[in-house]
Parts: sequence; C-alpha cells; structure tokens
Amino acid sequence: MNNDLKRLKTTLHANTPQAPIDVREQAITTAKEQFDLQNQVEITSDAELAVLKSAFQTTSPKPSAAVREQAITTAKGEFDRHIKGKGNEKRHMDKALNFSALNSYIKRLVMQLSRPSLALVGGAFALAIGIVSYQIVVTTYRTTEIPQSLDESVAFLPPTQGVTNDYSKYLNSVQIESQQRAESARNKSMVATEQSLSNGAISAGSANGTGGLMMHLEQPMNLENLLLIDRYMRLDENQRRARFTEFEPNAVKLVTEEPVSTFSIDVDTTSYAYLRAMLNQGILPSKDAIRTEELVNYFPYDYAPPEERDQPFAAHVSLMPAPWNDESRIMHIGIKALEPDVSATSPANLVFLVDTSGSMDQPNKLPLLIRSFKILLSSLAADDKVAIVAYAGSAGVVLEPTPISQRSKILASLENLYAGGSTAGGEGIRLAYSLAEQHMSASGVNRVILATDGDFNVGMTDVDELEEFISHKRSSGVFLSVLGFGLDNYNDDLMQHLAQSGNGNAAYIDSISEARKVLVEQVASTLITIAKDVKIQVEFNPALVSEYRLIGYETRMLNREDFRNDKVDAGEVGAGHSVTAIYEFTPANTDAGLIAPSRYQEEDSNSGNGFDNEFAFLKIRYKLPDAQSSTLIAQPVTVDDYYEMMDSAPRDARFATAVAAFGELLHGGRYTGEFGYEDVIALANDARGDDRFGYRSEFIRLVRMAQVAEPLDFPVENPLSESE
Repeated sequence: MNNDLKRLKTTLHANTPQAPIDVREQAITTAKEQFDLQNQVEITSDAELAVLKSAFQTTSPKPSAAVREQAITTAKGEFDRHIKGKGNEKRHMDKALNFSALNSYIKRLVMQLSRPSLALVGGAFALAIGIVSYQIVVTTYRTTEIPQSLDESVAFLPPTQGVTNDYSKYLNSVQIESQQRAESARNKSMVATEQSLSNGAISAGSANGTGGLMMHLEQPMNLENLLLIDRYMRLDENQRRARFTEFEPNAVKLVTEEPVSTFSIDVDTTSYAYLRAMLNQGILPSKDAIRTEELVNYFPYDYAPPEERDQPFAAHVSLMPAPWNDESRIMHIGIKALEPDVSATSPANLVFLVDTSGSMDQPNKLPLLIRSFKILLSSLAADDKVAIVAYAGSAGVVLEPTPISQRSKILASLENLYAGGSTAGGEGIRLAYSLAEQHMSASGVNRVILATDGDFNVGMTDVDELEEFISHKRSSGVFLSVLGFGLDNYNDDLMQHLAQSGNGNAAYIDSISEARKVLVEQVASTLITIAKDVKIQVEFNPALVSEYRLIGYETRMLNREDFRNDKVDAGEVGAGHSVTAIYEFTPANTDAGLIAPSRYQEEDSNSGNGFDNEFAFLKIRYKLPDAQSSTLIAQPVTVDDYYEMMDSAPRDARFATAVAAFGELLHGGRYTGEFGYEDVIALANDARGDDRFGYRSEFIRLVRMAQVAEPLDFPVENPLSESE
C-alpha cells in the first residue's frame, strides 16, 4: 500500500488548474455513483461527501460540457474495464483500493487529452474514487473495542493478511455509528467545506501500540493530511503492534526526604539496537522503547577490572559538572566484571529455542536468526554441546544435544527450519528447559537461548505464568538468554520479563553485525554469568547534596529494604561486562535545585554530620552463581572523585554522559535545558577515543539521524468523534 499512497501523493503534488464549482459537483456526483456501483458501499452522509468536495476546493477556467463528458467517460471506462476483469474480487477491499490502477488512468488521460482541463477532470474523477476508498481504509484502523455481534452486511470485506482481522466487523460498526451521528456531522461538514485546504488538519489525540489512524471525516483531505496518513501506514507495517513496558522517567528526589536510591543492575542492550533499527528507517520509536541505561550500557568501556580474582567486579566513581546545567553535577559509576579463564570451564550445554511461527517469516526474523546461530557456533569449543528446539503451533526437538565437532549436522538442522503456524512459546520453553536439565554440565554453562519476536499466542501465554515457571527453573542452574528479532509485532515487554526472571540477559538482533557483537565479540559476557542478583544502593549526604535523580533504570527500581533481602531477584553480570549508572545531583547550600525548600523544613538539615568530604556512599550486593546469600561491596564517594572541568574527567565517563543525554532528549529533554542533539554530538566526538569497533562513531551517526527522524508518537483521533 505504501507505493500506492506515494503515487496518490504525487498526483496531488501536480500543479494543474482545478475546475470551478459546477464541474467539481458533476465530478463528485459521478465519482460517488461509480464508487457505490462498483463497491456496493453507499456514501450515506454529507460528512463523507464533504471529503470529496474538499478535494476540488479551488477555482480554475471552466471546460465545456463536452470536454467534461469525454474526460469522465474515459476515466469511467478505464475503471470499469479494470474492475470487470477481477470478477467477484472487485468487492474486496484490497481490490477496491487499487490506487496504482487509478493513478495509471490519470496518466493516460494526461497523455491522451490535449487540454489541461480535460486531464484535470478525468484525474479528479479517479482521485475522488481513491479518496473515498482510502477514507474507508482510514476508518478501519480504530483503537476502540470492536463489537462482537454485528450485521453481516459488509461480509464482502474479508480479513487482509498481515493486518487487522476485524475489517468487516469494524466497517459495519462505523456505518452504524455514522448513521447515528449523521445529523451532527452534517452541520459541521458544511462549515468544514467552506475552509481552505490549507486549514485542514488531523486532530490531536494519541496512539497506542495496536491503535490506528483517527481522523474527522468532516475535515478536508488535503496534502498535509495524506502525508501524515502515508507516514502512519508505513509505521503500521513496522511498529503499530510492538509492545513495550510503559514507564515515566525518574523524578528528582530531595535528599532530606529520600536520601537512598536502590535499583537492580541491567546489562541488556535491546533498547539501543531497536532504536538503531528504527532510525535506519527514518523513524523515532515510542518513548517506552527508550531505556536510557540500555543505550549507555551498549558500549564497551575500559574500566579497570578487579585486582583480586576473589572479587567478581570493581567499581569506579567519578564526579564532574553536568554538561547541560552549570549548577548541577554528574556522578558516574562504572563497574567492570572479572573475565574468568574460559579454558578452565567444563563444556557448555546450550539449547537453542527457536520461534518458527508464521510471524517469523520475514527476512529480518527467521533467516537472520539462523545466520546468527551459525555465527555463535564459531565461538564455541569442539566439546560444547548444542540442542535445537523449535516451536510454532506445537514444540518439538529438532536436534538432540550434539557436540560442536559435528558442525555439519548442526548446520543442517538450522537450515531445515522454516516458519509457519501459531506461536506456542510457552510449550517451547518447557521443552527447552527439560532438555537442558537432562544434559546438565556440572561446572559448565547451562543455558537456554530463546530467539523470537515474542508473539506468543497459544498454549502458556500469560506473562505471570511464564515468569513463575522460569523463576522456578533458574534454581536448577539453567539460565536464560533472550534474543529479539523483527520490528512488527515485537513483544519487548514479554522478553524483558522472561530474561529478568531467568537470571539472564536480553539483546536485540537487527543485523548480522549485531549478531557478531553479541555472539562473538561478547560471547563470554552473554553466556557466562559471574554474579547474579546484583543490586546497587547509593546514599546521598545531605550536607553536600540537596537533590538527585537517577538517569534510566526506571524498570529496575527497587525498594530500599529490597537491597538486603536475598529473596528479591535482581540483574546478572556476565564475564567481562562493563556496567554504568549515572546520577545528576545538585550540591547543597545553593538555590539551583528544582524543588523549592519547605516552609517548615528545619534550617539545620544540611548541617555537618562528620562526613563533610563525602558526597555519597556506594554499596553493591551480589551473589556468586551458585550462592544463596549475598556479599557486600561498599565505598565512599568523596570530594577527591570530583573533576572541576568536564574535559579533565575520564573519557569513558564523558562518552557515557553524552549517551545518557541522548536518551534524555529522546524522552523530551525535561531536565536537559537548552542542551540539544548538536551538543550531544560535540560531547561524544570529544570523548570518542580509539573506538576499535566503530560503535561510538555509529552512535554519532544515529544522533544525526534522530535530528530528522519522524516521531512514532503523532496525533491521531477517532474519525467519527465530535469536536469539543
């Protein structure tokens, strides 16, 4: 449909003279009659007819009656010949919306008729039919619930593959509702048709992951509207059904009221790769798809590893001025995990759990998935074992545990995978865990690697039920990694819950390069867990800090008491992982804070407490992979950690701050003032460093793309709703 829309837009772009009122009325009437005849859909309200009228709402020289008749007859004949060749299928929506054919008729008229006015009227006739047809499509993308019991008078509109299955039901409900509101719409449409085309606009509203375009029928269908519709239809193919966990950015906290901040570690990188995939299409994803900590943690950092091998990681803290606010400061926490001797570990026991349902039948899904697993094989040792479980309508074992030394056998099993059917993801998970438990490696890696778009729709589909099952299984020593594929129907919400419940990690694979990064360059951190249930707690000193906010980690926040409770699950850290957390805080005894002091607050709240050289106290709790109780690491954050100038701060801390600022801007820049995309680019460029794999250069390119990308969250509204 995208190409058809583009052709329709091109037609509207043409700077040809337009017909006067009487010619427009004749073309409108003829178009209405032909559309009713060919499609058995009657235009019953003035509101719908107003859409046609608005398409002819300018003045031009009047052609003769004979010329009008010739143009209309030619267009009608072309349309009739095309439709009759389609037989009964002419009644189907996908045939009624043949914009490509309509556009070809317009081109023929332009070539055959010498007078511009003739071409105009013929083109206007075809365009009118297209507008009415398209208007019906517009009304089908509706966010409100569709009635379950409806008249079958529109049964000629069957479900269209790849889109909503409720077209016919919805169109019938629209017609019923249209009749009920016809009187109200008629009055408003009379006013609308008096307005110039340039005043027509889509009304403000909102869209959700499964919603559609909501447009007032009485509004003029001008070029601006069609451009917006075209953009929405492109998003529909990629993004309308994607699901993300909703959240609000962390708020500013007063140290005197809430001095302690607690959260779970997060080493996932899904959000960054998904953002890149969308920006490569010229689209900004929804704000819920942007988890700032996953943008920051996408990049490798050269933090120093722990000096002693009996400690799984080391923490490094640096303080510096905030680049977007001269009165606030940045606290950068960098954690580097130990890299164990992989050669000393036992053979790995891996189960590839592959989604082969019909939704995976796209180039960026199952084919890319197969290529990704082939790359992973190159990173494994000859005595490591791989099994393959596939699930669609049901789950089954494709390959029993097989050593990597039998590479050809494994490759043949991967090549035989194909997509089709529904998605019994829950059953696949049960089978994969069972297979992994039957072949446990005593001291090696035992992991299920789930590769899917997350569209579980049969069997065990409830998120809570899946989480409970996976949480129970993690005690067996089998961990879970989740690899996400595809843009449309992508269920990030489900996959994040599964990864967190399974003591695992989540990544999004949008290209073979990303597969190589996750499964080759970072294979140890992806597969080998060195610490689980890792929690961070920062206590700020009210003598030096008045307020603070944590940038990111909104979906990983914990209660203060959760920090010492070993029953509370938290994130895992893989071998060699680098993890970053960033706070912005305001020094005490300044007027720069965002929260005004309380009228009745005690004046001595910021008095000395014996820790006048400490901004905060950092604590980290973790468990070793086989441990049931946690271990504590703690260190003060002192004035000695402060860098007076941003340029003198560690390069990695500056680059991470640039990435965090980018995430803030994508969320609306509530706290970043006048700091913009160009400032992010300048800061990142200055801190790019060696950039061995080119990741930081790519980031700068993505920031530039974000400057011109179209946001996913744009205004849409019910086409039949009444104005306030």
